[in-house]
Amino acid sequence: MQIGPIALENRLFVAPMAGVTDRPFRMLCRALGAGYAVSEMVTSRKELWNTLKTSRRADHAGEPGPIAVQIAGTDAAMMAEAAQYNIDRGAQIIDINMGCPAKKVCNKWAGSALMRDEPLALEIARAVVDAAAPHGVPVTLKMRTGWSADHRNAVKLARDFESAGVQMLTVHGRTREQGYKGSAEYDTIAAVKAAVRVPVVANGDVTSPEKAREVLAATGADAVMIGRAAQGRPWIFREIAHFLATGTHLAPPLVAEVRRLLLDHLQEHYGLYGEYSGVRTARKHIGWYVRELPGGEEFRGRMNGIEDCAQQLRAVSDYFEQLAAGMERIPVHREAVEEADEEGAEDEGAASAAH
Repeated sequence: MQIGPIALENRLFVAPMAGVTDRPFRMLCRALGAGYAVSEMVTSRKELWNTLKTSRRADHAGEPGPIAVQIAGTDAAMMAEAAQYNIDRGAQIIDINMGCPAKKVCNKWAGSALMRDEPLALEIARAVVDAAAPHGVPVTLKMRTGWSADHRNAVKLARDFESAGVQMLTVHGRTREQGYKGSAEYDTIAAVKAAVRVPVVANGDVTSPEKAREVLAATGADAVMIGRAAQGRPWIFREIAHFLATGTHLAPPLVAEVRRLLLDHLQEHYGLYGEYSGVRTARKHIGWYVRELPGGEEFRGRMNGIEDCAQQLRAVSDYFEQLAAGMERIPVHREAVEEADEEGAEDEGAASAAH
């Protein structure tokens, strides 16, 4: 699969998530089978570019290409300038955010709120494409199915964005009104895929290898983008890749491997954020890793009281060493088991009907 002139390793993508998909997390997911990862959202407000928060989000030191940066804003000229700024800092792909449902973003008419103002959304897309084109940098765009159930306009906008020069579209199968509630629907994504020639990426509720296969089949999409399911489970990408290639499941990772992955992740995390912020922002990642593990909730409670990086590392190391003494591999993810059971039941039902 390609985005403009850029070839990607595979069709399994990491979704941009504010406060999550920083450089250490993106690099971890890439090492575990993701073919592509997009940065956290970077504001188009110039006065914020030199803040510590934005400089961390724009940090790509040592990151394998392609470097994809997502930008957000409501003014076409500012968005074009933000594209230029990030290209100067190493961005090889610029992604426009028209999918974020967060109130603090939508209240400023950015993110998915732009889908309510189609002329402005198209103006922004054209401006960013025009800014990126002289550098040979392709522009992609992430959106939702629409603002609300009564205002699903993803298909119309997809055609407009393609005409403006956008070279890949990602569609989250929910409206802005839904946020992350309910279930994603894929009919709209399929309609977008049928309406345009550029690659289309399906996003929303891809939580297992079976679901990835189902979504690709239902939508005809060129790729799937995975967000929340990768939190604390970054090896989901290699699991999906193996399943799509072979139809069989990889064994869950060894506890010893997960210990090593998490300790390495924490070291990279501390390196980016420093001692004070690093130990605090690492807590959510640790919590995601241990949430389904024996004694995980109790450990999480104790770990949240630690305010020293070295002590946090020791606590994590000790927890996983104790876990390894009782089990060799991480338990199979609950949702994966449930989906496999459902698929097996459907297969059995189909076999019974055939007989």
